[in-house]
Amino acid sequence: MLKTTTHADMPYRVLGRTGERVSAIGLGGWHLGFTHIEDQLSTRIVRSAIDRGITFMDNSWDYNEGRSELRMGQALRDGYRDKVFLMTKIDGRSKREAARQLDESLRRLHTDRIDLVQHHEILRYEDPHRIFDEEGANAALVEARQAGKLRYIGFTGHKDPHIHLYMLEVARRDGFIFDTVQMPLNVMDAHYRSFEKLVLPDLVKQQIGVLGMKPLANGLILKSRTVTAIECLHYSLNLPTSVVITGCDSMEILEQALQAARTFRPMSQAEVRPLLARTAKAASTGEFELFKTTSIFDATAYHPRWLGEEPEHVQQVMPG
Repeated sequence: MLKTTTHADMPYRVLGRTGERVSAIGLGGWHLGFTHIEDQLSTRIVRSAIDRGITFMDNSWDYNEGRSELRMGQALRDGYRDKVFLMTKIDGRSKREAARQLDESLRRLHTDRIDLVQHHEILRYEDPHRIFDEEGANAALVEARQAGKLRYIGFTGHKDPHIHLYMLEVARRDGFIFDTVQMPLNVMDAHYRSFEKLVLPDLVKQQIGVLGMKPLANGLILKSRTVTAIECLHYSLNLPTSVVITGCDSMEILEQALQAARTFRPMSQAEVRPLLARTAKAASTGEFELFKTTSIFDATAYHPRWLGEEPEHVQQVMPG
């Protein structure tokens, strides 16, 4: 459990069946590694977020060639590490590659323990099979958990809710239940290839921690001119999420996220319906959720080597 005290302006929620109490808003790690952001600003964003009550830190082994983890690791020094619930993600599908990436993340983040490690970008129907192979990535994470390198295991994806459901099914067949699942949850998702409608009920039923991401779809939703940033964040917070993760590349955007947390009140269906009515037409083709309809957000599609080697029994039948 975290050693930090709660903050009056920040709601806190339980992370599924783990019992961990985390901030309803999580700080996204991708933006922290942007080249136009200086190291000092990224440290200021992270520490200001923590000082204002945000305890959930998001990151990934592949964000900005490792710069996001390096900057977060630097920001979490001087006593800040023990104030947060730290999460990162790995892309490796093989046991060997997953273990390598995890150890690299531990070094970058200047910690001997990551609270939550997630299999990143579950975008393909073959991903679950590779991960749950005897020599697959989940074996590496389970061993790392036994060794004290991590505490909880989850997975993420942004492409198709049916692939999420398949990942959960393959895990169940293997006798494994994830602690968390991360997915897009926003006012546009409700209308198109919806994680909210298809995956969220299953997670709630299993008491799996729900990590909502892309509440503003990297700002794309705002270009539809149908909703404000605060309305987007409030909509995602109103779902049965444990955490809503949002990226902050400036102090102004961090303040926006904090304002959304401070002003959030549970919304009735009468309040939700107008938001959905306003966004229905714009959301109908996926135009503002390009992570579902294009490959431009699929980092592993551009870097397949990150996934690691195929299982040996698959290599034996591959055409030579």
